[in-house]
Amino acid sequence: MAVKERVGLVVSDKMQKTVVVAIENRAPHPKYGKIVVNTQRYKVHDEENQCKVGDRVRIQETRPLSKTKRWKITEVLNVKPA
Repeated sequence: MAVKERVGLVVSDKMQKTVVVAIENRAPHPKYGKIVVNTQRYKVHDEENQCKVGDRVRIQETRPLSKTKRWKITEVLNVKPA
């Protein structure tokens, strides 16, 4: 089975070893054709607490780590300047 990977933006880093990553999906409306933006938020495991709000990260699906956490950070793509 293929490993699911996504690229998203860190929107919250208030928890220990966990960040919230928002992923935008842009798709045309089936009837009207307007581009509709859907945002999905994932709780992601951040072992070293390295991510800050505004960072662009790549995440990968993993085994369940808690009740709501099923993703982990594989790499930080862009770090937001402080």
